[in-house]
Amino acid sequence: MNRILLLVACILFLGSGCGDQAVLVPKPRAYPKVIYPERAYKDFESPYCDFTFKMPVYAEMVRDTLFFNEKPVNDCWFDILIPMFDARVHCSYYEVSKDNPLDKLRDDAFKMANKHSMKATFIDELKIEKPNNVSGFIFNIEGPAASPFQFFLTDEENHFLRGALYFNTQAEPDSLAPVIEFVKYDITEMVNTFEWRE
Repeated sequence: MNRILLLVACILFLGSGCGDQAVLVPKPRAYPKVIYPERAYKDFESPYCDFTFKMPVYAEMVRDTLFFNEKPVNDCWFDILIPMFDARVHCSYYEVSKDNPLDKLRDDAFKMANKHSMKATFIDELKIEKPNNVSGFIFNIEGPAASPFQFFLTDEENHFLRGALYFNTQAEPDSLAPVIEFVKYDITEMVNTFEWRE
């Protein structure tokens, strides 16, 4: 009799677990929604720099006062900070001189861009030649590289500016791709509106 009661209890227990309840399935992996600001630009002007350009109104210029605990090479070293994306464009300016000849500055810019080739899947180099005495290169770096976009601008005689985009996060190109494209557009606008001051 005890066996029959035990068998019936087991059947009822097992049968109660076979109801019409939905099977729980984990949600697919997703990324947070990014709200992009409306594009608008303001003039960048600094008493420390010999150039001007348009920068996003949602970005701010932060001057570098230290470089590895020392004074920067030039007063015109700064970051363009974009807080909503936790991104910054590091900008360093050099006067072309005997100590910093144009060929060396150009070679250094290419070397710094090519350092990312170990992680990058592709590096696209776009030459810049503008009628207002501005030339240089843009480096579009695809893949999980630390800096997805770099550039340098020069007047070929006296001035040289190098910039590199960085995000304060681990490089995950799939999840960052839309944000990177958004910021690249802003940096391209900066390059397109760039002018040396006389």
